[in-house]
Amino acid sequence: MGFEEQCFNVNLSILFTELPLLERPAAAAAAGFTAVELWWPWIDSPAPGRSELDALGKAIEDAGVRLAGLNFYAGRLPGPDRGALSIPGTESDRFRANVDVAADFAGSLGCTALNALYGNRVDGVDPAEQDALALENLVLAARAAHRIGAILLIEALNRPESPRYPLVSASAAVGVVDRVNEASGLANAKFLMDLYHLSMNGEDLPSVIERYASATGHVQIADVPGRGAPGTGALPLEELLGRLRKAGYDGWTGLEYKPGDRPSSEAFEWLPRAAR
Repeated sequence: MGFEEQCFNVNLSILFTELPLLERPAAAAAAGFTAVELWWPWIDSPAPGRSELDALGKAIEDAGVRLAGLNFYAGRLPGPDRGALSIPGTESDRFRANVDVAADFAGSLGCTALNALYGNRVDGVDPAEQDALALENLVLAARAAHRIGAILLIEALNRPESPRYPLVSASAAVGVVDRVNEASGLANAKFLMDLYHLSMNGEDLPSVIERYASATGHVQIADVPGRGAPGTGALPLEELLGRLRKAGYDGWTGLEYKPGDRPSSEAFEWLPRAAR
């Protein structure tokens, strides 16, 4: 079972970033892809103006691609932040202000997966206080996702690159998924299995797939080391994605890798065009 058996989409917040945001959906379509995903594009604004939202929605629709995944507001990403929802004060308020904005935008484009990054630990704040705030905000996000028929994704990152992020294992992220589902009663929270982050954490990926495929709502990939395209590192990504399929996962796999020192349009030679 090879790459041609998968459903791939392109993350436009890490690929095609040499182009203005509104040109990226068409570039992904020109490269042969039918779906894209995005981090929250307006890093300083949880609630941008209607004209900005409409312009991006039109660019996606005009390109003829589907929006397969969208992050809620997560602070400065890329940058030092790793989410906002567990950070008391202004960042939590920004996350809450974004919840319905992001859900409405996703719903208008038929997007059915919303990713809520947990946020870093904060000096001087009790981790238990952050976790309680996180659960409260994740339940709000789960309800907003449910309203548009979407799932809520909880992602594990990696400790070397995100040392202050508390969810740096599959089991930690799935534990949050379970708590959100119990608190919301909606059962729409799922694990975002990013094979790059999990590998960077030293996890046994076949074991993670076996244990958590059924809890997984979305998958993302990049090779290790370097976070480049498949084939630039040592991860057996074709085999791992095949394992996921055999374990019952039939959703999207987001391409969330760096193109390297070349145009993004040249960073897909590993994937036959017919499989995009």
